[in-house]
Amino acid sequence: MIEAGLAGALGAAVGLVMGLSGAGGTIIAVPLLVWGLGWSLPQAAPVALLAVAVGAGIGTVRGLRGQLVRWRAALLIGTVGLVLAPLGLWLAGRLPHETLSGLFAAVLIWVAGRNLLSAWRGWRDPAALTEAEVLPAVCPLDPETGRFRWTPRTASIMGGIGAGAGLLSGLLGVGGGFVVLPALMRVSRLPFSQCVATTLMVLAVISGGTAPMALVAGRDFSWLAATPFVIGVTLGLLAGQRLAPRLPLQFAQAGLALLALAIGARFGLEAAGG
Repeated sequence: MIEAGLAGALGAAVGLVMGLSGAGGTIIAVPLLVWGLGWSLPQAAPVALLAVAVGAGIGTVRGLRGQLVRWRAALLIGTVGLVLAPLGLWLAGRLPHETLSGLFAAVLIWVAGRNLLSAWRGWRDPAALTEAEVLPAVCPLDPETGRFRWTPRTASIMGGIGAGAGLLSGLLGVGGGFVVLPALMRVSRLPFSQCVATTLMVLAVISGGTAPMALVAGRDFSWLAATPFVIGVTLGLLAGQRLAPRLPLQFAQAGLALLALAIGARFGLEAAGG
């Protein structure tokens, strides 16, 4: 009973981060399950993926209703990600725990650095153009419809984003939203709300497809802990989405950055035998 309550509370924290930042759900879900419930990385990954898939699926439905999701791009990114996810699972089964912890630490520190930089730029000059707004869009939008102009270059770039997200999903048990969201913001002129909604659909596709792969690959799974965790993620996501418009984006970016930095430091110590 205590474990179920703790799992629900941890899930709510993950969902809140997803709702506020649009990404970062599984990247903190896995370490929270590892440290909060004492699970191993292979045990935590399927539960984290399943919970984020459910939460992202609900967010996707809301985004589709609001016509925010660029669903063609999301399907392409997600499909390529699912194709590459088995390679990540194969690698994860052959790498030592210390190596996986080191990779996780490196990813978390990269996420922390990027979010801190974005938050700092926003606080310094809220009216300043972002890097994505200054540089030319490599995946242009149709000015009349707001949809992508599908060229071979656009398709290959979207596929590359999916490949990176899928590989990390299988390798570390993360959904890849921290890769997809900044990539979409960099290569396109989509508004932030559309980037978030499209990223949530990608997470639903990749996480929902990778979780069964992880189970088939022999990773342990506990429905007793997964169910309250999934419920917690869902409730936290809905609360975060309601709260997000009332808070400056920089607060969510800085909060995710500090959390990722703290978790990354601990994973780094574990990788180094500390």
